[in-house]
Amino acid sequence: MQLLIDGGLVLLGYLLGSIPFGLLIVRLKTGKDIRTVESGRTGGTNAMRAAGIGAGLATALCDVLKGAVAVWIARWVSPASDWVHLCAPIAAILGHNYSLFLPDYDAQGRFVRLRGGAGGAPALGGAMGLWTPAVLIILPVGALVFFTLGYASVTTMSVALSAILVFGVRVLSGAPGATWFDVGYGVIAELLLMWALLPNIRKLFNGTERVVGISLHGRIRTRKEKEDAAEAFEEVD
Repeated sequence: MQLLIDGGLVLLGYLLGSIPFGLLIVRLKTGKDIRTVESGRTGGTNAMRAAGIGAGLATALCDVLKGAVAVWIARWVSPASDWVHLCAPIAAILGHNYSLFLPDYDAQGRFVRLRGGAGGAPALGGAMGLWTPAVLIILPVGALVFFTLGYASVTTMSVALSAILVFGVRVLSGAPGATWFDVGYGVIAELLLMWALLPNIRKLFNGTERVVGISLHGRIRTRKEKEDAAEAFEEVD
């Protein structure tokens, strides 16, 4: 019986993760289908591109809560099952990245894949659910990466990497309630994020990954492009 309950909690995590808040928020605000905008993902970054910073922040907050709520419910219903506390937020990330509600079909009407996001926000939520103060470390680190390097993909991957480091330090220091299951959550989450971001990782290596304009890197690049354009104009003139 307990196994059925635990399995249901993992399934609930997937269903929570599958709720496409980015799609819903952007459609309510602008009428657009976020899947047709830029990367086509349903996360906060693409919601910001599609409908502005308010929509992006609202989407990110809702997506964070998906991961956190999956853990909170699992701990409430099954407090002694560490493996469920790990699997529920992992399932939420999978639901976010491969949403049951976002099937994709080809021109012949055949199923191709499940659409979704990259998983950074629910990964943060899962870490917060496992240890609430984690958000006070992981979020500033992610913000620092975002506003300096300017790569949304690197920011997303930094979430799970930060979780691994935070939970690892807690376990090694003997913090109350810290377990290796928490570290395992960070490792699995990082692998899932990297898998979802493989196209972006390839672009990072070949130098074509998009840089966010409001970041330090983005501003430096924009200034350099303007200077190069001015020099080219002077040479032509």
